[in-house]
Amino acid sequence: MFNFQTEVLDKSQETPVVVDFWASWCGPCRVLGPTIEQLASEANGEWELVKISTEVHPDLAKTYDIVSIPAVKMFHKGKIVAEFFGALARPQIQKWLNDYLPTEAKETYAAIKELLAKEPAKGIAQLKDFVPLNPQIEEAQMLLVQQLIFKEPEFASALFAEIPLKLAQIDKRDDIQILLQLMQASFDEEVAVAQKLKAAQIAVKNDDLEAAIKLLIEAVVLDKKYLQDFPRKACIAFFRTLWGHSHPLTKKHRISFDMALY
Repeated sequence: MFNFQTEVLDKSQETPVVVDFWASWCGPCRVLGPTIEQLASEANGEWELVKISTEVHPDLAKTYDIVSIPAVKMFHKGKIVAEFFGALARPQIQKWLNDYLPTEAKETYAAIKELLAKEPAKGIAQLKDFVPLNPQIEEAQMLLVQQLIFKEPEFASALFAEIPLKLAQIDKRDDIQILLQLMQASFDEEVAVAQKLKAAQIAVKNDDLEAAIKLLIEAVVLDKKYLQDFPRKACIAFFRTLWGHSHPLTKKHRISFDMALY
């Protein structure tokens, strides 16, 4: 008799378990089934597949909010870590597996991110050691670049140049490029907007980011088109890359920035 606790939750403590929720009447389920079963047979124990009929186990379908099938969920350490719905093609499923299957490197990276939030200096030191040994985790490279833009801009710039361009990262890459330019430019022109940018650069080096964003907004007021919209782009990069839309400093200064544009 099938025991979900034993065959999924307990087993996932040691090996990731991919659960395929399906039903006999479901056409897409019959399309997905052979594909995911073939992938499981080729996994060499890296993960295991468990198929659960929603007709036989409606209780489990209700517990896991299965409202459409096929529904595929990956369990690790007793928790759902990834999922998808519908009959994906083999390349799509393989990419999903590559992206979400837990590995020692991914778990180490997750621990480093937690450390960064608590003890930034120690987190950055560990991330510096981690990145060269795990080039396949490009997110870690981008995170290290972000952490070092202001602290070690030359190092960050060299690392950034090595990261392969991906369409999904275009906005983030553009923002990082602008922030690196902010830290490395000379801003020697004897014009007011350049002096504001230079002052913002100095504020960043002094770890006063709020003063820096105020100065950048003042630069927008003076000449938002300067150096191909650099003041405007720098403000946006601060908001998006450093803080995010919900950060208190974004909320505090976004209105002033918006007003400066018009």
